[in-house]
Amino acid sequence: MSLDVDTLLDRRRLRRKVTIWRALAVLVALIAVGIAMTAGDENTGLFAPKQIARISITGTIMENREQLKMLEKIEEAENVEALIVYVNSPGGTTTGGEALYDSLRRIAEKKPVVAQFGTVAASAGYIVGLATDYIVTRGNTLTGSVGVIVQWPEVTDLLDKLGVKMQTVKSGTLKAEPNPFSKASPEAIEVTSEMIADGFQWFHGLVETRRGVKIDDIPGLRQGRVFSGRQAMNYKLVDAIGGEREVREWLEKERGVEADLKIIDWQPGQNSGWGLSAMASEIARSMARGAVSGIGESLSSSTGMSTLSLDGLLAVWQPREN
Repeated sequence: MSLDVDTLLDRRRLRRKVTIWRALAVLVALIAVGIAMTAGDENTGLFAPKQIARISITGTIMENREQLKMLEKIEEAENVEALIVYVNSPGGTTTGGEALYDSLRRIAEKKPVVAQFGTVAASAGYIVGLATDYIVTRGNTLTGSVGVIVQWPEVTDLLDKLGVKMQTVKSGTLKAEPNPFSKASPEAIEVTSEMIADGFQWFHGLVETRRGVKIDDIPGLRQGRVFSGRQAMNYKLVDAIGGEREVREWLEKERGVEADLKIIDWQPGQNSGWGLSAMASEIARSMARGAVSGIGESLSSSTGMSTLSLDGLLAVWQPREN
């Protein structure tokens, strides 16, 4: 009887050992798969090939932390030989344009950066182009609109008709000025104008420094006009008319970037980490989600209603409304 008990206990111990080894084998297999998947990533994988990175700056420009993190990764990626910045934007906030400008200039200290303009590259969109080493535009691209703007609605007449009065208690006469619930005082208009002038001085300073032109030598530039790509070319606001072919030709001829390098599109929020703990977590999440990936990224990349509310100074081109 004791022999049977000992045999049963041995079998149980053996089963536990087999179970542990099986679990370890599965874990090792998952890690191996994770390494293989990560190493094959075209952007920053372990065996990622040399490439030309391309990012897209589209829609309303605002300061985007994920976008800035992506630019930091491009700056540090040794396998990235050059960066193409595709711009199709009417502008946005001046801080958004400033943040992109600073990040792109840091990249340009290590590798060539070229802008390719799409349908429109105005205001903060043009600021992005100023950060690059070379600007290629389409002949009919709308570009320029150098300037800064602050807008606010005034609803005092409407409130009077509705019989509504806004009561305000504030610490100083310029606090929360201008605002839509009262007529702007001369002092509020003055300080706002000073702020606009400061932002505009910064903007046109970028134009003169980066493009080697004098802003007053270009008709309408100080007044904030837009130009077609051909006009911008004539005024030296851009460097060439064309598209991706012209971008690649310049990179090869002027900066020695191999012509056959593949162009890889980078997106904000891409997971480029390949530490074992990060991989294990990602694998576990993927298994729990049924191995469905990319949905969250697709949702988060949607601009949605971001253009409905813009805070701060704006550098944005707005077509005239009839």
